[in-house]
Amino acid sequence: MRHCSVQVRGLLTRDELDRYNALMEVGSYLESQTRYDLAYTVQREVDLLIQPAIERLKDKGRARDRATEEFLESIKQLDDEE
Repeated sequence: MRHCSVQVRGLLTRDELDRYNALMEVGSYLESQTRYDLAYTVQREVDLLIQPAIERLKDKGRARDRATEEFLESIKQLDDEE
């Protein structure tokens, strides 16, 4: 089973995180029983579950980029005034 990144896990809601942990446990058990066909299905469910958190991470990145752009623009305006 593939884990998602720590950044994505940090943006999961409590319910999503509980479900994620349960699915990972089930998937690990299935892999230990060499039931990779079923573990694959569980992995797909995990991938669907983490999509909203990935979008939240992207939104945070976009917001950070906008803030950086605004900051650099304000510095440029200050330099132009001098």
